[in-house]
Amino acid sequence: MAPHSSDPGASIKSFDGKSCQLTPIALLVIALHASGAHAEDAATPMLSFAGFGTLGAVHSSENKADFGATVLAPTGAGYSHTWSADVDSRIGAQVTANFTRQMSAVVQVVSEQRYDNSYTPTIEWANVKYQFTPDFSVRVGRIVLPVFLVSDYRKLSYANPWVRPPVELYSLIPVSNNDGVDASYRVQIGEFTNTVQGSYGNSETRLPAGGGVATAKDTWGVSYTGEYGAATVHATYHQTHLTVDAYKPLFDGFRQFGAEGVALADKYGASNKPFTFIGIGARYDPGSWFVMGEWGLTEGDSVLGKRAAWYASGGYRLGQFTPYFTYAQAKAQSNTSDPGLTVSALPAFLAGPATGLNAGLNALLETAPVQTTLSVGTRWDFARNSALKVQFDHTRIGAGSPGTLINRQPDFQAGGKVNVFSAALDFVF
Repeated sequence: MAPHSSDPGASIKSFDGKSCQLTPIALLVIALHASGAHAEDAATPMLSFAGFGTLGAVHSSENKADFGATVLAPTGAGYSHTWSADVDSRIGAQVTANFTRQMSAVVQVVSEQRYDNSYTPTIEWANVKYQFTPDFSVRVGRIVLPVFLVSDYRKLSYANPWVRPPVELYSLIPVSNNDGVDASYRVQIGEFTNTVQGSYGNSETRLPAGGGVATAKDTWGVSYTGEYGAATVHATYHQTHLTVDAYKPLFDGFRQFGAEGVALADKYGASNKPFTFIGIGARYDPGSWFVMGEWGLTEGDSVLGKRAAWYASGGYRLGQFTPYFTYAQAKAQSNTSDPGLTVSALPAFLAGPATGLNAGLNALLETAPVQTTLSVGTRWDFARNSALKVQFDHTRIGAGSPGTLINRQPDFQAGGKVNVFSAALDFVF
């Protein structure tokens, strides 16, 4: 048994090189359809269930901020907990229903740390698929957002070599699903398999620490995946209109300061602003070893600016053990500070509020991660469908940047070095 992608008809190769069929969670579709449905192909089970999980523990040397696997987490390892189980731990399950040879449905539910520090289960996937031909299909519902090389199984840690995907790149797009529709078309040319996927939809994400909601509307994108033997390449372009509620009061304040304030609000405000992502990735895995890497670029016409990240990773399989290394980098490609309002030109009673607005703007601009991380680790496949991983990350954070650290405290000092140790038990069932 091993992991399925979000496409219930697709299969992927588990990290240990063995064929796997993993389909993770829930009962909504089954409750609606199972009573009257039946599979036409006796070789295909009408219902299939599988689960996955990770039990993790993380320690960070930084005690004035937290290390987290995603910027959507409220706490992590470091300031909040010397050792944190919240960073990587999760449990998930998936149910796939095959109603006919053409129609199927999948529901996946995941329980992991949420924005409010709870573990309330959430629906990660819930979609219906119609296979018009063996090479063309359409899905409707909640679908994986296919922006990264391992998007289909970024939360299924057992299928990945590392404890977690490199945070430098994967923090660029922390949202993992989209509510809408997608279509996939596959073309076989000799030994080359080419798959083009187009998607459209919307998403709404709750932010930690009272950050309100981030809304992505009219999200559309095109992705390409090419496969040839042990090689896989992935390229994607996605665009959306992004609104971050928490930023609105700040930029409404700027608009009270005439033409100069309005210009700053128009430049940096995050209300229905275009936001784009371009990504390229490749992997070569002949079985005894692997190399892989990805690069991504986000650009927002707002305070989020332009950010880039990449990583390169490789490892070698020695029986049950797979030692690996990763080098990752994140950097800002737009300004991380702005003079803001011209305080000297304002009357005294307005100088204080203007100074506060300028400070708020620069606090947001400075959050762009600038860092490099060298990671070394090993994976031990000690039992069927189970793997133990340990990983050490050494991160150098750029001067004036908080890096990808979260829950930063008032006395946190930007820049510097952070060491993170992680251990994780991954399993599928």
